[in-house]
Amino acid sequence: MLVWSNRGQGLAEYALILSLIAILAVSALLFLSGRIGTILSTIGAKL
Repeated sequence: MLVWSNRGQGLAEYALILSLIAILAVSALLFLSGRIGTILSTIGAKL
């Protein structure tokens, strides 16, 4: 039984870390979306 509880705890920690990374990535994309759109428009116009 002890093996499963340790394994479950490890999986929960990985899930928390991954969810925090996902939240940070989405917030960074939302924050930088205007700048990214401008850069892509500039690149598209030069092509």
